[in-house]
Amino acid sequence: MLLEIIIALFLGIITGIITGITPGIHVNLVSMLVVVFSPLLLVYTTPLVLGVYIISLALTHTFLDALPSIYLGAPDEAQVLNVLPGHRLLLKGLGHNAVLCTVIGSLGSVLLGILFFPLFIYSMSWLQPFLAKSIGIILIAVVVFMIWREKKRKLYALLAFLLSGLLGLLIFNISSLKQPLFPLLSGLFGISLLVLSLSQKTIIPVQKTNEPLSISTPTIFKTVSAATGIGYIAAFLPGFGSSQAAIVATNAVGDVGDEGFITLVGGINTANMLISIAAIYALDKARNGAIVAVRQLLSAISFSDMLLFLAVALVVAGVASLLTIKFSKIFASLIVRINYTHLIFMIIVFITTLTIYFDGFLGLLVLLTSTALGLLASRWGVGKNHLLGCLILPVILYFTL
Repeated sequence: MLLEIIIALFLGIITGIITGITPGIHVNLVSMLVVVFSPLLLVYTTPLVLGVYIISLALTHTFLDALPSIYLGAPDEAQVLNVLPGHRLLLKGLGHNAVLCTVIGSLGSVLLGILFFPLFIYSMSWLQPFLAKSIGIILIAVVVFMIWREKKRKLYALLAFLLSGLLGLLIFNISSLKQPLFPLLSGLFGISLLVLSLSQKTIIPVQKTNEPLSISTPTIFKTVSAATGIGYIAAFLPGFGSSQAAIVATNAVGDVGDEGFITLVGGINTANMLISIAAIYALDKARNGAIVAVRQLLSAISFSDMLLFLAVALVVAGVASLLTIKFSKIFASLIVRINYTHLIFMIIVFITTLTIYFDGFLGLLVLLTSTALGLLASRWGVGKNHLLGCLILPVILYFTL
């Protein structure tokens, strides 16, 4: 059994590398494929081993998914807020430092999350009803604060939030879309940024992989603590995902600079994934696709299963941290050797092709609409964070109606 667990762990890491660095391939897709083929797989192994594979895959993904977001401008849901600060650092030759910050956030959240795991398990059952009643109001307050900070562009910020929110509501109500988030987020935060880079004839400078980080130790402590705390809440509240958690956390910690911001956002998704293990054990409820798959494979999560998953998470976090740093140096070296204009065209074609493959003409329409809205927000001069209305407005309505 031990050998099977070790093999599953490392196969999960390998798969997580592929899903992490490849835009459009989501952890949930691979997890569900494991469930679909489980009758065949269980002839050769056990549900627990398959659970170890999925946990390893999902956690590895949360480390590696920073690479396409920062170097290619092609984020998934968990990394959308890191696109702009990551791109700013990339244009300063500090793309590798941006990735290092996400590693600090992710690894720190794993270590802190495991340290406070008993407290998380104990508190979930009585805290969930209170937060479920309050989260809608909290999100409304955060949105109002975000818009109020826009000084002379409050109306444009409100319009950006409402338009993206209405787009999100529309798209999530189209049941025929297989991958609604991919074209939506790629257009709002990815392709719109890439198109602007094309129009401005952006040149990527040589990337410095030995430049020291400017983020201070107190800022690291503050951002990792905030990421773990808000990731804990996101782990057991339905509809409250990593991007909504990031909006709340970034407004709570205040101005921590680009590196601090990236550390915070990088840690939230990893904390969410880790602490989801506590949610499935304490509440028997799964709040993300990977944990849903584990729940379907195992009839119940025992105490010993939970301890095994935590041990796996600790090993995966260490290995994934080293792998992310190594892959980041490769990305940093390659990106300056490729004509950036050609690279942008390749990324846009790749995202468009995947969109058409997943959802055909309807997906392409979503991609074009979201890209137009992303460009409009840039034209208005408002923060791209307001475009997360596509995810926040549906959640506000979920908790308040």
